[in-house]
Amino acid sequence: MDKRIVLIVSLLLFGINLFSQVTVTSSLPALDYANPKDYEIGGITVSGIKFLDQDVLISLSGIKVGDTISVPGVDIAQAIEKLWKQGLFSDIKIYATKIIDNRIFLDIYLQERPRLSKFSFSGIRKGEADDIREKIKLVKGAQVTDNLKMKSIHTIKSYFIEKGYLNVDVNLKQEDDTAMMNHVILYFDIKKNERIKIHEVIFEGNTVFTPAQLRRAMKNTKQKTGPSKYNIFKVSKFIRENYIEDKKKIIAKYNEKGYRDAKIVSDSVYKWDDKMVNIYIKIDEGKKYYFRNITWVGNSKYKSELLSGYLGIKKGEVFNQSLLDEKLFIDPNGVSSLYLDEGYLFFNVTPVEVLVENDSIDLEMRIFEGRQAMINKVIITGNTKTNEHVIRREIRSKPGQLFNRSDIIRSQRELAQLGYFNPEKLDVNPVPNPVEGTVDIEYIVEEKPSDQIELSGGWGANMIVGTLGISFNNFSTKNMFKKEAWRPLPSGDGQRLSVRAQSNGLAYQAYSISFIEPWLGGKKPNSLSTSVYHTIQTNGQTVDTLKTYIHITGISIGLGRRLKWPDDFFTLFNDISFQRYNLKKWNAFLFNTGTAKNLSFTTTFQRNSIDQPIYPRRGSLFSLSLQLTPPYSLLFDKDWANMAAVDKYAWIEYHKWMFTASWFTKLAGDLVLNTKANFGFLGMYNDKWGHSPFEGFTVGGDGLSGYNLYGRDVIALRGYENGALTPDNGGNIYNKITMELRYPLTLNPNATLYGLTFLEGGNCWYQFKDFKPFDIRRSAGFGIRIFLPMIGMLGVDWGWGFDDIPGRIGGNHSQFHFVLGQQF
Repeated sequence: MDKRIVLIVSLLLFGINLFSQVTVTSSLPALDYANPKDYEIGGITVSGIKFLDQDVLISLSGIKVGDTISVPGVDIAQAIEKLWKQGLFSDIKIYATKIIDNRIFLDIYLQERPRLSKFSFSGIRKGEADDIREKIKLVKGAQVTDNLKMKSIHTIKSYFIEKGYLNVDVNLKQEDDTAMMNHVILYFDIKKNERIKIHEVIFEGNTVFTPAQLRRAMKNTKQKTGPSKYNIFKVSKFIRENYIEDKKKIIAKYNEKGYRDAKIVSDSVYKWDDKMVNIYIKIDEGKKYYFRNITWVGNSKYKSELLSGYLGIKKGEVFNQSLLDEKLFIDPNGVSSLYLDEGYLFFNVTPVEVLVENDSIDLEMRIFEGRQAMINKVIITGNTKTNEHVIRREIRSKPGQLFNRSDIIRSQRELAQLGYFNPEKLDVNPVPNPVEGTVDIEYIVEEKPSDQIELSGGWGANMIVGTLGISFNNFSTKNMFKKEAWRPLPSGDGQRLSVRAQSNGLAYQAYSISFIEPWLGGKKPNSLSTSVYHTIQTNGQTVDTLKTYIHITGISIGLGRRLKWPDDFFTLFNDISFQRYNLKKWNAFLFNTGTAKNLSFTTTFQRNSIDQPIYPRRGSLFSLSLQLTPPYSLLFDKDWANMAAVDKYAWIEYHKWMFTASWFTKLAGDLVLNTKANFGFLGMYNDKWGHSPFEGFTVGGDGLSGYNLYGRDVIALRGYENGALTPDNGGNIYNKITMELRYPLTLNPNATLYGLTFLEGGNCWYQFKDFKPFDIRRSAGFGIRIFLPMIGMLGVDWGWGFDDIPGRIGGNHSQFHFVLGQQF
């Protein structure tokens, strides 16, 4: 066996302790530690490693063949120190394998740190584990160091502390992986414990606002005690990232009232008990400031007086930085919009405080107008189903035109109204080229499902009615004969095709088909709509002598166009329709056997500026329509008062007026107030002819008929039974007002869900002389809506009707209502 002298250097804890010992065999001389001797390194080897390059490790040690070192001495200690700093090894030793004359041969023994085989979490949900994996970024094969383990634990704790789990515990267990040499498995056992809640938010130094006002400014940091404990929309859990944002909101509240120097001097979060903390915030409010002189420099396009008018801030008003920023940069009727709508894409304005004197601030608005930008290209991305020409025809930005911000905003609104794209993901990306003075505009869309299938059962006319319907809302007729377009249906041209069937077996059947072309001819937004329907209702008998029935057949065709006056939110729609009623012993009208025909013309004048169809936040809808028939009783001199009903109503006559107004107001965030007013009136040309037996209004309930109601308009009024407010002799005039507060629970395009509360009132009368607009039946309640692309809008409401209905017991008070379809 070879004899050798071994020099061992050991490392303890985090410091380096060099322990040198020469094991002397009988054939080798001993080393005198009191008198170190110089040796030339004759060779260096590396042992113990499997995954690292030996030459690189020798280079890192700082010693090399040919160097002269002292043994014992600091050279070996320095070599070990350099290797240890790499953080790659758990043990380092340097051996002297042999000594020949004045040459020494060394072997560096290195034990590598274990590598990560895999890791896992326990005590948390899968979603939380996925989030943490993204944050700690542990990689298979990475060396497991103390630093890596401490950093991972710290990252996990920070993740849960940010979510309000201030007492989170993380225990790490390391085990060898028996399947892989020098590999370990890390097990993170996490105990979140209960979320820490806020006992109280304490303020010091505030005189302008009360503590309650400041707490209300903190939208997501609510205390458990005091008035805030009754807040049902926000919990009192402490979440640090929300707290940081809410501190900014406190300062913003001060800034809005002129206290531009307000600041939080100090704040702390300290333990109240094991489950709650207190928050202490000390505020320095500073002085209240006012706007004084505002001047403009650099403006040549517009005069300073005009710019001051668009800014809308007067001398002596309380200084408000957020208002100033909004008027300069955000407001569609502000200063920036004035320039951007004229093509000045490179426009910039910088407000500079030129003088602060006592409590007054003088501002100088320094403007860089730049050159006007011409649109070079309009790019559309994200449309995977809708053909580009359908999108492009709704976009008002055109190549060769000057850049116009208002056109971009309006284009986004029109794209949202199509219903083919996720309105929350619509975006615009202008790409300016200052050198050329041009801009490319990219419109970004994200397709969402738009076709709908209706498969349902409902109750109407004392019977169960089954419904099967399908609506293709982005259909393409021109591709119907192209085999490759059936994937599964030809689509992408923005046309709407609907087919619907309802049945109760023999007692009731209804069939309808409709088609809408929104751009007839493809050049202008002139729409064409057609529909055909047929309804059969019987007593269920199959024997002709016992059978009674009513058959209704109808057809309509309409043309609509967008108007430019009074503004381009207005539309005009004209429609001609024909209905034929065929009755046999059907005792629901003034005659029970015979036919009646209805030829009518309808014109609708409408203004619609609602920003999107599913969950509107702003805009309004006003609609006035008139439906009329020829005045047969005035054209033909007959004894209408004494004429048999079957002859009198051979051709139905009436004029029907409908008015709708609906406003959407964004109150805060996504909280929206919808205020609505509706009015309808069915008039007659001749008192001797009387009201039409087939028209009118049925008021009360959820507005769902589930079956064709002979041309009558079914008007929902929650808190009352279906039709409960309709007079026994028929409803020919009604009014209704509604206030509805909405808040979204999710705006996912695959399932939009929002809750609502409402106040509602309305009534129905037989004739105009009985009309009392303020004699309404009132109700209040709440409900929920869900929009599913394949089904449409569904909902359920609970309403309480406050007013009794004369002659009808139980028609009000607690009522549940089902809603189908969007209602504006």
